Amino acid sequence: MEQGRTSLRAPATRGHLPGVRPGVLEADLLRALDRREIEVLFQPQFSCVTGAVTGAEALARWRHPTLGPIGARDLFAVAERAALVAPLSRHVVARALEDAGTWPEGLTLSLNITPEELGDPRFAADFAALIGQSDITPQRLMLEITEDLLLRNLAQAASALKALRGLGFRTALDDFGAGFCNFRYLRELPLDVLKLDKVMVEGVPGDPTALAVFRAIVQLGKALGLAIYAEGIETEIQRSAITAEGCDCWQGFLRAQPMPSESVLALARTARGMGHG
Repeated sequence: MEQGRTSLRAPATRGHLPGVRPGVLEADLLRALDRREIEVLFQPQFSCVTGAVTGAEALARWRHPTLGPIGARDLFAVAERAALVAPLSRHVVARALEDAGTWPEGLTLSLNITPEELGDPRFAADFAALIGQSDITPQRLMLEITEDLLLRNLAQAASALKALRGLGFRTALDDFGAGFCNFRYLRELPLDVLKLDKVMVEGVPGDPTALAVFRAIVQLGKALGLAIYAEGIETEIQRSAITAEGCDCWQGFLRAQPMPSESVLALARTARGMGHG
């Protein structure tokens, strides 16, 4: 989960916007799905070693006709109140797959999985069927789950991820460090990637304590055979530091904010995107 997911405004409660009456956004959302107001942007991910674009994370945005852009956190909070999480998620995944279907084989696509989806015993089979209808192979997809999702039903989450991983999908524990950092998840879940939240990068490398914690988490992930991604990279100093500590990939505003699919392709073709700057 990247910085770009947050709304451009700062409501006191997630999914409630200042000056908007209760129920209005819920009613608007159903129409928004039909009108294709829900768009998908992509946060590029870069190799720490080469600098090349390795893939991108799909992020939903609601282009509300009167309120302007609404980020994914608020969007999915509205969807939960309106009992529209499942159709919204299917819409976002379908649009992301449609766009990423034009990408070269070397670029991967990261998709965020909601608690409602992973809690559904049919999810793994339904999701695999959906991917089977697209132009992207499971090996190019990374499914990202967050700690709040796991708190609801760890056993069901582990079962679904095991089934999906067996079909070739990669799995990632997202936002690690933003919550309780429950190390039980690292032991019990079938994971390929550990994504460190931007709070884990704050203070690195200048703060010795922050650096020591960051270094320990990276080393733990490596000992478990996980690739390490760092989120929220905003300065060259941070990028250099995480690279020196052994991170594999990063994403953040240093090089790219969330962008349309065609911009991801353009970035990947540039000298900088290919790791030459």
